[in-house]
Amino acid sequence: MALPKRKISKSRRNKRRAHHKVILPGLSLCPQCNEPKLPHRACLMCGTYRGRKIIKVEEV
Repeated sequence: MALPKRKISKSRRNKRRAHHKVILPGLSLCPQCNEPKLPHRACLMCGTYRGRKIIKVEEV
């Protein structure tokens, strides 16, 4: 079984993990209700997409 010959320094280890970060999704505002929504998806608050009613939303 292979073993490392030298200790990997913290700097080298952390360079490898530099891309392991949480990225927040880019949000845009709905033009009808001004609620934040994911781009290219129907708004879950008012149910519209590109100015047309796509899904029925029950008001609570």
